[in-house]
Amino acid sequence: MKYRRLSNAELKELEKDFVKFLASTHVTADDWVKLKENNPLKVEELIQIYSDIVFDKTLGKLEYLEFKTPHDIKTFHCQADKMVLMGIAVPPNSGVDFTQDVNSQGIMEKLKQSGQDLQIYTAEKAYSENREKELFQMMESGCLISKDGYLFKTLATLKS
Repeated sequence: MKYRRLSNAELKELEKDFVKFLASTHVTADDWVKLKENNPLKVEELIQIYSDIVFDKTLGKLEYLEFKTPHDIKTFHCQADKMVLMGIAVPPNSGVDFTQDVNSQGIMEKLKQSGQDLQIYTAEKAYSENREKELFQMMESGCLISKDGYLFKTLATLKS
């Protein structure tokens, strides 16, 4: 197993896709019921294989990640050969808490209104190992996928 087993809640969200996966491995609905009753090891093996497929697909397409603490945001542009970090930090007494806003536009508006001194920083690095495994480890450590990369792009514009 390359990553981790999907949780039951994650499997439930992906139920239709999981059924297609089972069909592609020639496991019918009746077969699945029998497997669950008679061969839990085979069931677990199929779930593990499917979990790796889901993570490979997700991580292969992943372009932006974000990590927020109350006074700091790190956004990552996950390119093919390297990762670019754009970060922003505010003083602890700023009254700004990045963890309270989940909306990227809302965070930027709150920053404008606060009038606080902002520290914008950037860095880049090549992946230390397999790209997908490194991104997976970052997600397991609390990074969230950003679908549009809005914060990264906005910070890049502010930095230049």
